[in-house]
Amino acid sequence: MNIPVLFATVEGHTGRLSRFITSELEAAGHDTTAIDLSDQMAPVSLEGADRVILAGSVHERRHPQSLEVFVTAQREDLSQRPSMMISVSLSAAFDEGMDEARDYLTEMEMRTGFRPQRELLVAGAVRTSRYDYFARQVIRHVVLRGKDIDPDKGEHDFTDYDALRSAILDFAGG
Repeated sequence: MNIPVLFATVEGHTGRLSRFITSELEAAGHDTTAIDLSDQMAPVSLEGADRVILAGSVHERRHPQSLEVFVTAQREDLSQRPSMMISVSLSAAFDEGMDEARDYLTEMEMRTGFRPQRELLVAGAVRTSRYDYFARQVIRHVVLRGKDIDPDKGEHDFTDYDALRSAILDFAGG
């Protein structure tokens, strides 16, 4: 089965997840490739795709513009085949943030006019090496408020890779 993974990332974590997804799909015998939608020179075509996985990180309540523009422009082609949207956010890392993580995806669906057949909320990562002082303070005092995690002690990946693997293989299989 041909399953492209189309992604947009801001800090690189969703790109890492997309490469993980393609390696898992390849190991299961599927044809796949990860395509970074923020690369305006990357050739993107849904021709020959049996299923499509879309993945995007959330920053300031929005998925990257390149992902939303692609989904809007290709919504008819996307609706012709099974699709899965993977929304990656720190809000999805915590039970109390799941409603907010769901809202990010709902808002994107309203903006693009496209609703995928499957949706997956995936916990993101803290990438402190990529943050300026202001961003580190927001992470510490807003996103991680009350959590026993010190963002100054390096990166922290909240993603449940076993759950991600299970969800994408289930999607690929049926």
